[in-house]
Amino acid sequence: MQTAFKDGKSIVIYADHRELSSKAAMILKKHCDLREQQLDVADYLLSDRVACERKTAKDFVASIMDQRLFSQLSNMKQFPSPVLLIEGEEVFDTGINMHPNAIRGALASIIVDYSMPIIWTKTPLESAQMLYTIAKREQMQEKRSVAIRGKRPAKSTNQEQEFLVSGLPGVSTIKGKNLLKHFLTPEKIFAANEKQLQQVEGIGEGMAKRIRRLLSKKYEKSILED
Repeated sequence: MQTAFKDGKSIVIYADHRELSSKAAMILKKHCDLREQQLDVADYLLSDRVACERKTAKDFVASIMDQRLFSQLSNMKQFPSPVLLIEGEEVFDTGINMHPNAIRGALASIIVDYSMPIIWTKTPLESAQMLYTIAKREQMQEKRSVAIRGKRPAKSTNQEQEFLVSGLPGVSTIKGKNLLKHFLTPEKIFAANEKQLQQVEGIGEGMAKRIRRLLSKKYEKSILED
């Protein structure tokens, strides 16, 4: 179904250089003026106000697990209309061991906390058509230009503290914020005992034990090191 592509090279889309090997980008390259760019934020720029992060279902779940997702979404907020596109229907069956409730919680946070719309597509072709359609609407109907916006914003002290605390076992960005709100400083979090940690929303007995075990265990040098 190629009917989405009507105006050819008059539509300009900037794509991050790491995205060019994707099937969606290869399709777009045939139907619009797709320009390679090393983007600091997002995978695609569709106008001066619309940026899009494209993730396959598997990469979406992986980015929740390694905590890339919310950092990427925060960076995209410099655009007035950022969009997350998830390609593939099986976010609950990607082969990655993550509880479905954690995935649902991330989706809810994207919509509610970040006020960011999620576009679902089944295939790379649908992704390309959706990206093209948004770019066409922005550039031809709304008469908006396409421009490279600023750099990835420098992390604030709050963000650096959240990143530090979110490195603890089982601690998501949201739980990290809860810990910081409760203890006020990372130093107090690291000094807290199990019972004190369990006073924080989302920190159960098992997680408190894992955190204390990690923080109190002596570092063991690898046998490969001198």
